[in-house]
Amino acid sequence: MEPGPVSRGRADAVLKDTLEKRGVLGHLKARIRAEVFKALDDESEPRPTLSHENLLINELIREYLEFNKYKYTSSVLIAESGQPVVPLDRQFLIRELNAFEESKDNTIPLLYGILAHFLHGTKDGIQHTFLKGSSLQPLNPNPGRQPSGREQMDMREK
Repeated sequence: MEPGPVSRGRADAVLKDTLEKRGVLGHLKARIRAEVFKALDDESEPRPTLSHENLLINELIREYLEFNKYKYTSSVLIAESGQPVVPLDRQFLIRELNAFEESKDNTIPLLYGILAHFLHGTKDGIQHTFLKGSSLQPLNPNPGRQPSGREQMDMREK
């Protein structure tokens, strides 16, 4: 006997709630979007050349996305932007940005150090970006899920 429309609707709602509570629903939606973009991506149409500035910006964003385990968003960025599949060397990025890294923890994305620099200003008018861990407190709108890499970094700093 097949379930009626009312019980099927309830079953769908329960399934959706369960997937949301497990943190899976967002990943599934992102994965579907990434696959749709991949399917729609017309390889026959050449992409515009990637400027040096866009290459650097995209790499900073990719590092941030992968640190926070936004792997599907990162895959869409790479597919749409024409960014090289192999990440750029971190030391190359630091040299190109005319910055230096104060922290020994090179697992923290460079964007966090850049943000901290602009939030907290410079010392003695030095124009370089100090790339060190952020002092920002994590926002945890979903306390039932596993902490992201960013949240784990914040917990280590305390």
